[in-house]
Amino acid sequence: MQYLYPAEIEQDEAGYWLVTFPDVPEAGTDAETREEALAEATDALLAALGGYVNQRRPVPAPSTVAQRQHGVALPVLASAKLALYQAMRNQGINNTQLAARLGVSETVVRRMIDLDHNTRIDHLERALALLGKRLATQVMDAA
Repeated sequence: MQYLYPAEIEQDEAGYWLVTFPDVPEAGTDAETREEALAEATDALLAALGGYVNQRRPVPAPSTVAQRQHGVALPVLASAKLALYQAMRNQGINNTQLAARLGVSETVVRRMIDLDHNTRIDHLERALALLGKRLATQVMDAA
């Protein structure tokens, strides 16, 4: 799954630029300039998606970015963590069960799906592989 979420950007009556995400209504930010609002959009999206994980809710899948929308891509580490979380949910595996398979403590798995924790990518790849998943990255020209 590619974690590229469509964002809508508009200017309000006061002149602030608002960024909202149709797929993640809890995410949003604003700033004095369009560039600042877009720069803050990723953090707003990560905070909202982290809330889904903390509340053990399914993470909304991103819809296709429409012509007048801006695509906000999640960082590789966050994408891998969300993919692991979703794979665990889909397979009905909790933190303790995955920890046993990995031979680590439950705390390690909890950190693996914590979007604010800096987990080594190779550890996430190993956990994803145990769940039948493979991490692939894509490098594209900057917009």
